[in-house]
Amino acid sequence: MRTPEPLRALRAALVPLAACALTLAGLGAWTASGAAGRPARITASDARVLLPFGTDDTAAFVRLRNDGDEDDRLLDVEVPSAYRAMLSRTVTRNAVSHMEMVSAATVPAHGSLSMSPRQLDIMISRPPRLRLGDRLPLVLTFARSGVLRVTAEVVRPGTG
Repeated sequence: MRTPEPLRALRAALVPLAACALTLAGLGAWTASGAAGRPARITASDARVLLPFGTDDTAAFVRLRNDGDEDDRLLDVEVPSAYRAMLSRTVTRNAVSHMEMVSAATVPAHGSLSMSPRQLDIMISRPPRLRLGDRLPLVLTFARSGVLRVTAEVVRPGTG
């Protein structure tokens, strides 16, 4: 006796449906167990900007923490009230230090990146008029985490 056409079609469809259901169940269990990992999650603390002398350029420093399972990269910095802001790094060669622009900085998974005057910083050209204790908005753009808005406190050089 021959199997009716609708029953054959139903049997043919059951194999891929069962495979999809099994795959989805496995992926769900993998994700629920935490094995799938967490994306990069950046937080900022201790943001400060040095009080400039008159109209001089200045620098800002931020401590960045990544609680995710993936590295993230800081790609861009903006100070909306300044002419320009960019990542820079102090480099010493043959006992002479100079500043170099940096295109990006990595914030490692489960780690941190601390900016300082002797390492990585945010160089701010033509900042607005600033006084001690003022707050300066910074906009940090990351490859994975997107935009993070931070407020930096104006401090005297050599403090903090």
